[in-house]
Amino acid sequence: MIDKKQFRYDLAYLKMAMEWAKLSHCKRKQVGALIVKDKMIISDGYNGTPTGFENCCEDEEGNTKWHVLHAEANAILKVASSTQSAKGATLYITLSPCKECSKLVHQAGIKRVVYANAYKDTEGLDFLQKAHIEIVHIPVNE
Repeated sequence: MIDKKQFRYDLAYLKMAMEWAKLSHCKRKQVGALIVKDKMIISDGYNGTPTGFENCCEDEEGNTKWHVLHAEANAILKVASSTQSAKGATLYITLSPCKECSKLVHQAGIKRVVYANAYKDTEGLDFLQKAHIEIVHIPVNE
C-alpha cells in the first residue's frame, strides 16, 4: 500500500505522462511515458516513429507500422543516450508495457512501474512481476 504523499506524486506524474502522450502522431493510440528518479524526471517518451522517419504510425489499412517505437522504449533509449541511469527509477506510463518493452524496463534497472490503463495482453505485467518490479495501477480519467 502506498502512502498518500506517494500517491499524489504518482498521480501527478501519470497526468504529465498523459499530456506527453498527446505529442504522439499515432492515430490508433497515443501513449506517454516518464522515467523519474530521486523526484526528478530523467527521461520522457511517447510512441512514434524513429528519428528521421515520417511521423505517420499507421499504414494504409490503419495497422501500426512495425518500426513504431513504444513510449517506454523511447524513454529508455533516451536515458541510455544521456549521462543518466534508470537504475532504481520509476516508469510512469499511460498504458502498461507489452512483453517486449517489459524486458527493456527490467534490463534498464527500473524498479517500479506506475500505469493508468492496461494493455490488451498482460504478459508484460506478468514478466515484470516475476522480475520483482513493483507494479502500481492507478486508473486516470483523461
